Amino acid sequence: MTLPDPSGPAIITHVLVGYSPVMLGKLDVLLPENSVLVVEEPAVIAARRIDGLADAHRCVAAVLAAPSQDEEHPQRVVAAVPRPPGVRAVVPVVEYGVVAAAALAEAWGLPGAGPKAARILRDKALLRAAVDGTDLDQPAWQRARGPEDLSAFRARFGGACVLKPAGRQASLGVRLLGPDDDGAAAWAHTTTADEPSLHAGYPDSARYLVEQRLYGPEVSVEAVVHEGIVGFTNITAKMVQDSRHPVETGHTVPAALPAAQADALRGAVAVLVSATGFRSGVLHAEWILDDGRPHLVECAARLPGGGITALIDLAYGTDILSALLGVLDGSAPAPQRPPVLGAAVRFLIAPVGPVAAVEGAEAARRAFGVEEVHVGVAPGDVVLAVTSSWERAGYVIATGTDAAAAARNAEEAAALVSVRTAGPAGGAR
Repeated sequence: MTLPDPSGPAIITHVLVGYSPVMLGKLDVLLPENSVLVVEEPAVIAARRIDGLADAHRCVAAVLAAPSQDEEHPQRVVAAVPRPPGVRAVVPVVEYGVVAAAALAEAWGLPGAGPKAARILRDKALLRAAVDGTDLDQPAWQRARGPEDLSAFRARFGGACVLKPAGRQASLGVRLLGPDDDGAAAWAHTTTADEPSLHAGYPDSARYLVEQRLYGPEVSVEAVVHEGIVGFTNITAKMVQDSRHPVETGHTVPAALPAAQADALRGAVAVLVSATGFRSGVLHAEWILDDGRPHLVECAARLPGGGITALIDLAYGTDILSALLGVLDGSAPAPQRPPVLGAAVRFLIAPVGPVAAVEGAEAARRAFGVEEVHVGVAPGDVVLAVTSSWERAGYVIATGTDAAAAARNAEEAAALVSVRTAGPAGGAR
């Protein structure tokens, strides 16, 4: 690909590693026309049909096919992407682009996570190893190379454990096991879980780990980090479905926690930054409050998904994407600020089977406090069992005077949406 002539009207200032229609929609407002280069895997470009992004988004100058997910050989993406003369920031847009974004930023002398931190944060086992020996609490763990490793680990903890891929997102492939669960079936589920339209799947890149099960409320911490210093921080309360697949069913911002717990979480993120050597960007760290203490679940070096960015912007009256761009182009750290209201998302979990009817979406949109309603299924679609975030049927986002009011508004609006399916498990949501 030939980049636009820097002396012409298109001057690329931001390189995005990965594709997000939501982010590009925001950047259409924040950035000048033709100022963004999107770098993505050739297979993903084809699967998602995004070679024409420049026609759909005013900010996009071009899409470049490159090995952006080859985490074992990041030098390949550096060799494949010419440095735009006016580039100011490299943005990790998707989970699978974190390592490539860090490599490009390092090669071009721009702020970023740093190659070492990016690699650690893209491999849950490497992250566990980096945290071992620090003051952070985390579950017992080990790498798993086959069902026999799973069986041996379970035996140490009464048959209970968590089995997960080391490098996936959206709870994909994560299984909670109890004493009576079939380990071979769990291993087969975890090792075959994939998202081929989003993930290129390089050879020998699949890794797995098994962990001690923890019990308690789940939260995440979203932090904007500038040159290793934690600035703006939010804590999100999570709801998780009660099943073998711990998929989130709701988020509320800000989490209503005792001051001591909130302070402990903020301190834990600072330790995490130090342990990984993370430099600049956004961290999305997930925790379980086992026995009231934060225990690290995992951490991503990118903006959070699941509607959390929208909740943060609503609750704090801010723009976390702009905060990310600021630390990545070295212009401005993002200071802490107080919330101005509460914000919540509740996901729609529909019965399994062919969709016969969807009702109540318009009523939900008119409900008090509602900001957005999205229904992702329609008559003729088939609803699958929710084993990852991708099988959820939609969401409702609402605000309120505080977090509790926002949660009530979101739950009441979500209850108005009915997805009826024709299968044996059919019925209202």
